[in-house]
Amino acid sequence: MAKHLDLEEQEQLDQLKHFWNTWGTLISSVVIVVAGSLAAWNGYQYWQNRQAVQAAALLDAVESASQSRDPARMEQAFGDLKAKYGGTAQASQAGLTLAKYLVGTGNAQGAKEALAWVSEKSSDDGLKAVAKLRLSSVLMDEKSYDEALKLVTGGVPPEFEAAYADRKGDILVLQDKRQEAIAEYTRAYKAFDEGVEYRRLVEIKLNALGASAQGTAVAVAADAAGGAK
Repeated sequence: MAKHLDLEEQEQLDQLKHFWNTWGTLISSVVIVVAGSLAAWNGYQYWQNRQAVQAAALLDAVESASQSRDPARMEQAFGDLKAKYGGTAQASQAGLTLAKYLVGTGNAQGAKEALAWVSEKSSDDGLKAVAKLRLSSVLMDEKSYDEALKLVTGGVPPEFEAAYADRKGDILVLQDKRQEAIAEYTRAYKAFDEGVEYRRLVEIKLNALGASAQGTAVAVAADAAGGAK
């Protein structure tokens, strides 16, 4: 009986050896690849978290310097963010904070540079859209109307369509292009939800141009329907 068990154990051992000789290398390779992938993923997660923490600290430095009215420290922290963590949302937020401060202190050139960087380099489409909108405002103050209009013309995230149309209307008014301004204000009026207070301001702008928000919206819809036929 013991001899029978020894033979059976030997047969199982031989089968195991055969299996390992056949598949052992492949199994080892798979284990190594899986382990390596897990290590790489954990390392990447650690790196991302570390980047976020350090970027957040620099953003805090920018905001703190803004409150203490220290533009030199703000620009230094923003420079570090651009150089080391330019792809983070914190870098874009810092650029917007710095630009707002510089506009308030009359440094339009510095504000334009910060906003231009965010509008071109930000990884966040929403923050990029905000930067373009604010940069267009600075350019309007400098009477660079064509340049400002280019910034708010073209593709934009859906949630900014109304604000962009309104800004285009503002620029067109300054260029004495009344009918085009009315068309943009009408788009903005239609795009804003009824409960949004800013919609009332757009209506006031339309009335100032001698246009009725409701009447113009109906006319635009009728023209669109006629063109579709």
